[in-house]
Amino acid sequence: MTFKHWTLDRDAEGIAWATLDEADASANTLGLAVMDELAGILDQLSQRPPSGLVIRSGKAAGFIAGANIEEFTRIDSAEAARALVQRGWTLFERLSAVDFPTLALIRGHCMGGGLELALACRYRITVDEPGTCLALPEVMLGIYPAWGGMLRLPQLIGPAEALDLMLTGKGVDAGKARRLGLADDCVPPRVMDNAARIMLLSGRAPRRLPLLERLLNGPLRGIVAGKARKQVALKARPEHYPAPYAILDVWANYAGNALAVPASSTSSLESILRSSTAKNLIRVFFLQERLKGFGKGVDFKPRRVHVVGAGVMGGDIATECALRGMIVTLQDQSVERIAPAIARAAKRFERKFRGKPREARFALDRLIPDPAGHGVAQADVIIEAIFENLDAKRALFADIERRARPDALLASNTSSLRIADIASVLADPGRLVGIHFFNPVAVMPLVEVVRNSGTADEAAKRAAAFVRRLDKLPLPVGDEPGFLVNAVLGPYMYEALRCMDEGVAPETIDAALTGFGMPMGPIELVDTVGLDIAVAAGRTLAGAEAVLPRALADRVAAGQLGKKTGQGFYAWPGGRVRKPEAGAVPAGLAERIVAPLLVASQACVDRSVVADADLADAGVIFGTGFAPFTGGPLNFVRSRQAAG
Repeated sequence: MTFKHWTLDRDAEGIAWATLDEADASANTLGLAVMDELAGILDQLSQRPPSGLVIRSGKAAGFIAGANIEEFTRIDSAEAARALVQRGWTLFERLSAVDFPTLALIRGHCMGGGLELALACRYRITVDEPGTCLALPEVMLGIYPAWGGMLRLPQLIGPAEALDLMLTGKGVDAGKARRLGLADDCVPPRVMDNAARIMLLSGRAPRRLPLLERLLNGPLRGIVAGKARKQVALKARPEHYPAPYAILDVWANYAGNALAVPASSTSSLESILRSSTAKNLIRVFFLQERLKGFGKGVDFKPRRVHVVGAGVMGGDIATECALRGMIVTLQDQSVERIAPAIARAAKRFERKFRGKPREARFALDRLIPDPAGHGVAQADVIIEAIFENLDAKRALFADIERRARPDALLASNTSSLRIADIASVLADPGRLVGIHFFNPVAVMPLVEVVRNSGTADEAAKRAAAFVRRLDKLPLPVGDEPGFLVNAVLGPYMYEALRCMDEGVAPETIDAALTGFGMPMGPIELVDTVGLDIAVAAGRTLAGAEAVLPRALADRVAAGQLGKKTGQGFYAWPGGRVRKPEAGAVPAGLAERIVAPLLVASQACVDRSVVADADLADAGVIFGTGFAPFTGGPLNFVRSRQAAG
């Protein structure tokens, strides 16, 4: 049998090396053809068994990205869904039962079905590179790992760690996979093939859990599931996100086998796959892929970045650039002003490179205090992140343009001023773009790339490519006040503040919106952003004469600016919010507060701030955290209209 997507070779020691390099694809996925060929490989090996089998990737992009999502979305019946799950479950059961030892050599991303395949092998070796990541992220698509992941992962690393990974969808790097017992070894690339060979022929017994973990994974699993269910309930409602509750049910009551769940159960394949949440979260996945596409096809790999403004935003932008391997010069009026940003960066690097102090030190070495701004002359990208004042930004960019290389990308992180107004002082205004990050920079995935009719196409494309280098999602937006995200957040937050003026308690407002599905209530959000920033943004969007909500104006006058001052609408002892217990939520409160956001989202499409409704949905989800289970604000409106 010849293979299109796999190659199968035997070495002198009788080891079979099965290499997956999916044809006409940048990453490996487990589509129907790939799975059928893997079955064919097992057929061949059963006729002439090898001394062992190594499964590896032939792509630089990673091991296996998971199931083929496009094939998945074409499923049109419960029978087809069950057949897809049956195929994967049966194939991986067959792999796990072969008489010869098997090993997954994992370099790069190993996600979803890819990890389930690796779990079906006797051994796993991870390659110690930054791109290696193992995860079962199905819950983020509103579904669950049904090809054996719910069975094998708890058996391998214990139920607590396994449920944490399955219920959150978060990934672990190569080293952590080894520490958890998910990988048997973690090795550098130069020795990975030899390490695989040695491990495969070692005769080493598969990892076995301690007795207590085996009990928790067996007769005591109901207790574990009950505690986990309480933790899930603190973060997600079952009517919004049914998949994590289904994972707990399938693991606790059906031994991790989704095929054993009756179709009538809310945890069944049929119920989960036809849920609106699954449809909408898969929609969100494709929206995310579309945003990633804006940074592709551009040959721009900046090595040096200069950031002006070492406040929280500017300092954190500089930190993320240094984290990604760029040499960064950070400018402010003095070394003393830059020092807090360097201290924050050191903590970020220490967390990111836990257990790798050399890597943390190298990252910190790439972040260079530069109060005189000498880095401007060498930089490939220059980012301004000073206070929101048009004259100050104009003066700064006039000076930067004189000193920067003619091919350097000039960018402003302005959140409310028009790029055209800032660029008007430049000899070549077309080279200035907006690259608008959101706070906290390390967490928020979206970055707005702002252009106007005079912006050079090449500058906008290079800006998007730079954003992707930071592993962020670039969203092209028009040069309108507030762009997209602030233009929709402003009316939303101000409506919440008006409710406060009417006597509704802030904690009740926040409870209403987190109950709606927001990750954070609007009042806590204002505190986090800063009340002074909320005032400035509101006046930019609504005009200098706009009447501020009384609750906002009074606290700003008292110097209570939110988290950064330790007191806003809430107290923030030690940087953590302290809220009173929320009272009963009035009917319709969430709908009232969300309504202006929905209207503003449509207005941004109508004014061509974004190209279409899908990009509006993507921007509001990834830029504000708007309830992902809805598929985005405009999708939410359409769904509500369709439901009557």
